Amino acid sequence: MLGRMNGFEFSMKPTFSADQIKSSQPRSFRRLHRRLGFALAAVLALLPEVHRVLLAGPSLLSPGQPSVDQRLAPPKDLDGYFPFTPPASVEAWTQRSAQLRRQILTTMGLWPMPTRNPLNPVIHGRVDREDYTVEKVYFESMPGLFVTGNLYRPKGKTGKLPGVLCPHGHWPDGRFYDNPKVGEEIVAGAERFQEGGRSVLQARCVQLVRMGCVVFHYDMLGYADSLQIPMGVAHGFSRERPEMNTSENWGLFSPAAESHAQSVMGLQTFQSIRSLDFLLTLPEVDPARIGVTGASGGGTQTFILGAIDPRPAVAFPAVMVSTAMQGGCTCENASGLRVDTGNVEFAALFAPKPLGLTGADDWTRDMATKGYPELQQLYRLLGKPDQVFFKPFNHFGHNYNSPSRSVMYAWMNRHLKIGVEDPGIERDYKRLTKREMSVWDDAHPQPEGGAAFERRLLRWWHDDARRQLTESAKDPVRFRELYLGGIKAVLGRSLPAEGEVVYEQTLKQESGSYWVLGGMLSEARRKETTPVVFYHPKEWNGRVVIWVHAQGKAGLCDPGAGDAFKPGLEVGRLLAGGVAVATLDVLLQGDLLPEGVSAVQAPRVKNNREAAAFTLGYNSSIFASRVQDVLRLVSFVRHHERTPKSIELVGIEGAGHWVSAARAVCDGVVTRAVVDSKGFRFGQVKTIRHPDLLPGGAKYGDLPGMLAAAASGKLLLAGETGESRAFISAAFQGSGDGKAVTFEDSLDARSAVDWLLR
Repeated sequence: MLGRMNGFEFSMKPTFSADQIKSSQPRSFRRLHRRLGFALAAVLALLPEVHRVLLAGPSLLSPGQPSVDQRLAPPKDLDGYFPFTPPASVEAWTQRSAQLRRQILTTMGLWPMPTRNPLNPVIHGRVDREDYTVEKVYFESMPGLFVTGNLYRPKGKTGKLPGVLCPHGHWPDGRFYDNPKVGEEIVAGAERFQEGGRSVLQARCVQLVRMGCVVFHYDMLGYADSLQIPMGVAHGFSRERPEMNTSENWGLFSPAAESHAQSVMGLQTFQSIRSLDFLLTLPEVDPARIGVTGASGGGTQTFILGAIDPRPAVAFPAVMVSTAMQGGCTCENASGLRVDTGNVEFAALFAPKPLGLTGADDWTRDMATKGYPELQQLYRLLGKPDQVFFKPFNHFGHNYNSPSRSVMYAWMNRHLKIGVEDPGIERDYKRLTKREMSVWDDAHPQPEGGAAFERRLLRWWHDDARRQLTESAKDPVRFRELYLGGIKAVLGRSLPAEGEVVYEQTLKQESGSYWVLGGMLSEARRKETTPVVFYHPKEWNGRVVIWVHAQGKAGLCDPGAGDAFKPGLEVGRLLAGGVAVATLDVLLQGDLLPEGVSAVQAPRVKNNREAAAFTLGYNSSIFASRVQDVLRLVSFVRHHERTPKSIELVGIEGAGHWVSAARAVCDGVVTRAVVDSKGFRFGQVKTIRHPDLLPGGAKYGDLPGMLAAAASGKLLLAGETGESRAFISAAFQGSGDGKAVTFEDSLDARSAVDWLLR
């Protein structure tokens, strides 16, 4: 039976197949009514009805009391509100900016940076104009993938010249754009010339080259001459491609591509990096005077390149930076990219270098009061208040028209030290025809593209990253930098600091030799809550075991007891040994799961394109959120006034992958851990709506990488074999304690407790 709640689909089925039961996520029941809106683009796997009957499940909420957690609210999308809060100090910004750069690089598949092979540039087809020349250019960014564009060079100039990159944005036909309605724009004051005004893209290149700059105007994927990844894939992806959903030779937007942090935006950004590489190969270009400017989607490329590449000296992203719409195309979105951040903060990463901006009657219309003042505050903090500039043109629609370009020319002239008088006054020019611009001809045939090429390209990208990561294992410092740095960014989660987690107790029971305590952990800055239960022996030896269960806190209770919170046999053994036990519900378990739902499918946010990034680009995945629940409990225990002597983690019987990820980012806080991974791999997740989908989760050695990255403390591990065991063992040996990890073929609750009590 199908139904809807808050726009989310769900189904209630009385029976399930054996395969569904085997792959399900068990849950406790007697749930309260909840709003079924998840800030996540994923699905909860089918939950067998048998658990609804057998597990009443203890609840920490009063009847009718909803759980207060923003993750149960409707998901954020690209049209949300993305404010930038300036840092309180230079030191705080230094730390935050480093974290953001790693987040950008990791979520776009550029950590480590793909190998920059020889460009093998081809420059041909020179067109002479009175005071400049235009040439056709193509070169390899990745093996077999070409950047295409036009190179503008001034005549009669000597010495080193400034260079300017021009990504074009989403104008029809891109570099070949020809506006037949230029007459209307002249009447409106947006353009000055009938001929030159027909291309706002050529117009800025011509004026910049006339000012004395070397200009490279290059194609976005899917536009003009860059058709190897076609427009329908790069920018208009609107259907699932089951033929691309494989675990070996996958394509873009597939679960495997998401799990390996491969996206169109990542490819496009690498194209921009390689375009800068090309520009700097030209002997006449001054590497200290590089500018970048683009509008709309080209504005996105401008501020992203400025955020992650130190070489640009001046940036001017037009009509794109705002606290509102963040980028409506697949080429502007990557899963994980804007979780807890947004475009204004990305643009801020260019500080304190000169940053110029324009606005229009679009999503940038409020930038003067929302976003720009915060950028000014940051630049003042960094001692460069005159290095940031914003000019609104709210009487025009979305554009890069003549008035907007004029302020860009003045900004470039000033900060690239060009020295031109009245740089904003354009002169008319003779437009290039499509034939004069296109790089492909009989002597320079268009390279292969299409689905088979796409698969090979992503395979090279994956193999190249894997090779670099494998080589890093020779150097423990480099290994931790790449693996642990990547894993932390992929999860987007960290151990909350002291004081960030608040506990509100709602349960206290005395039972002979121990106490049962329960309540809610909350993290104000995230507006998230985690239901927790503590079993505390009266004769406590200082040890705390945090036991994460696939059934939530219900999984540690005795299902046959009249007391809902009576601990099960193995928890009782730990209590008898003086060990305190803590457990919890993670997202979509127990008190964090809506009542009466046996299968949940969170729909895409309001977007007609079938891409996970439109939701997961702005909201944490279910998996990452569950890891944060575990980290919240670890932090609370660590910073409790009754400081524990040791904190130990248990994740078996379906919870091993959550515990493995949490342990990886606990920074050595966990002294012992028991994990049964059951051979789980992020790279084997089959749908972008699965609750275990973690964008980028497979890239850094998958789950074994998480286990190896945290090679500290003692670890009892089951579920891994052969190669993965050797990899994890090597990591522990590299950390100086090769005997700290013990492998078993399988684990259950009894054997886990045996090891803990040994």
